[in-house]
Amino acid sequence: MSAHTIAALVENHSGALSRIAGLFSSRGYNISSLTVAETDDPTVSRMTIIVDGEENVLEQIVKQLNRLVDVIKVIDFGEEPIVEREMLLVNVDSTKANRHEIVELGGIFGARIASVSQSSITFEMTGEKRSLDDFLTMVKPYGIKEIVRSGTIAIAQAKK
Repeated sequence: MSAHTIAALVENHSGALSRIAGLFSSRGYNISSLTVAETDDPTVSRMTIIVDGEENVLEQIVKQLNRLVDVIKVIDFGEEPIVEREMLLVNVDSTKANRHEIVELGGIFGARIASVSQSSITFEMTGEKRSLDDFLTMVKPYGIKEIVRSGTIAIAQAKK
């Protein structure tokens, strides 16, 4: 099994998300990431769905998604080169003694400081999942108070 990225343009009204998620769950597929937001047209939302599965079954799901009344268009990125990003907010324990070291570590990974208190630093980071995971691995020894991650968003790479 491998991870597949699918985008769907859907009508922006209640029930659309549950019908689409229901299609995946009824087939026994776990959605590992789901992001939904309005597009430039307020009547349309874009869903980015990351799901693990075999290629032939994913093809069936894409076909079934296209049949749902709420779905306007489905994009199965397959092997197409894409740009993927995820956002991370992480609150890391810090002391006066290690604060500079933690801030430096954040800078190496391109994380921005969102908030600082006497006992912690909250970083904001946007990037590929692997980069975010690597940053979390590096700050874990300092103590992580809380982690919040968005789902993945994806778009096809610009053509040259």
